[in-house]
Amino acid sequence: MHVLKLHDWDICTREARNLQRELAASVVKSRCLSRPPRYVAGIDVAVDRVRGVGRAAVVVVSFPQLKPIETRVVEGQLNWPYVPGFLSFREAPLALKACSLIEKVPDLVIVDGHGTAHPRRLGLASHIGLFLDIPTIGCAKSLLCGTHNEPGMERGATAEIIDAGEVVGVALRTRDRVKPVFVSIGHRCGFADAVASVLHCCDRYRLPEPTRLAHLAAGGRLRQ
Repeated sequence: MHVLKLHDWDICTREARNLQRELAASVVKSRCLSRPPRYVAGIDVAVDRVRGVGRAAVVVVSFPQLKPIETRVVEGQLNWPYVPGFLSFREAPLALKACSLIEKVPDLVIVDGHGTAHPRRLGLASHIGLFLDIPTIGCAKSLLCGTHNEPGMERGATAEIIDAGEVVGVALRTRDRVKPVFVSIGHRCGFADAVASVLHCCDRYRLPEPTRLAHLAAGGRLRQ
């Protein structure tokens, strides 16, 4: 998978904040998939806080079968501390390194993290999406910014996430009567496509299968 060179990562928090605002203007928030994807990748990063080391995993699955066909895991030192709102500067370099090893280029990428549902509209999924220039979706397990009503209890129910008067994502129920996930645009994808794609990738579990498998791989519980 080709990874663009957009900027360096060794910058201070003030520079990172300005860069987020600048890059957010480049995020494409419209549909770019002209046909159903053949391959979908999931990305997740596990962190060992004691050692300051991260393990980034990318798992490519077939669609709609959701069967894993390629897995790459990269471990390395984390050069940024944990600072809320700046997760991509901590985790994206490792995730992109793992992406660069992928041979089966996916049509769609789902990241365990936020996209536009971010205070400066550039979460981990959007940041990675810009580097990959592939349709990308953020699917997070918890809310980062904004508020939402409780979606209905049935699978597929949604509620808009509103931040500063702007719709930045949706709370999505992927299974009946389970906690929702938080879906937002990463890059080159509209809200409707993001929700539909996450639902299509949720089979037996609350989380979409590509990121669920990536989570297992990052934790060393999925054989490459």
